Amino acid sequence: MTSKTAERAKTALLGSAGLVLVGGGWEAVKASGGTRQKFVGISTDDASMPHLRTVWRAFFEEDVRGQGQTVGRAVLNGSWFSFRLAVGGFVVGVILGMLLAMAMQRFRLVERAWLPYVVLSQTVPLIALAPLIAGWGGKLKIGSFQWTGWMSVVGMASYLAFFPIAIGALRGLKSPKVQSVELMDTYAASWWQTLVKLRMPASIPHVLPAMKLAAAASVVGAVVAEISIGLKGGIGRLIIDYFQKASGDPSRVFTAFIGAAGLGMIVAGLVRVAEVLLTRNMGGRPAGAEA
Repeated sequence: MTSKTAERAKTALLGSAGLVLVGGGWEAVKASGGTRQKFVGISTDDASMPHLRTVWRAFFEEDVRGQGQTVGRAVLNGSWFSFRLAVGGFVVGVILGMLLAMAMQRFRLVERAWLPYVVLSQTVPLIALAPLIAGWGGKLKIGSFQWTGWMSVVGMASYLAFFPIAIGALRGLKSPKVQSVELMDTYAASWWQTLVKLRMPASIPHVLPAMKLAAAASVVGAVVAEISIGLKGGIGRLIIDYFQKASGDPSRVFTAFIGAAGLGMIVAGLVRVAEVLLTRNMGGRPAGAEA
């Protein structure tokens, strides 16, 4: 077994152990409540903390919305719908973040003017901003183009995703040593050539962690935006429906929560695959290390 295979096996084992610990901790907290149905101020009754076996059985029950499908199928369909919107937001966020980082690296004035507002943008509550974007977008019509609800969700997902990319990429683009930049200057390299040959490879170790954060943020943005604007079809809407129509059976609400969590893990896994593809030929040496 190679070292890389052993490392991946170890990661998978630790991940599985983490899930077992979370599940065991859940049941332990519920059991600790006893007849008082309380544990350090946390309600442990079945209406607040259903047993894991109850949540598992709920996946095979009929959907309360009367669409002729099981809860598990509804969660899968909703997760697939939200997955596409989250990926769309992630891609848009990566593109916008990279373009913004390149502009700030190229022009010191742009960095000084825009960077404070980039940071400030993340202080606006997403749940309050989503309805505004949906309302503004609903009035946008250019020729045959008409803004739709799913575009608002993609916009909100990209709104959260672009920030870590912009900050991480800016740090990475500015990471090459002064000697390396001066060497490119002696070769009469243009800004674009220096960017492609030196700065972009050097930024990879900074961009990859930022992409993981952006992936998680895009999922959060998509689900919260779906809840805020009431877009049908996604896991966010499913959470609302189960909360409203299945108040007597909270286990179904938890199935939607599990679907959202699984969605985040899948998107993060795709970023991990991209990381492996980008670094597999580096021999364990960070990109741009020669800079």
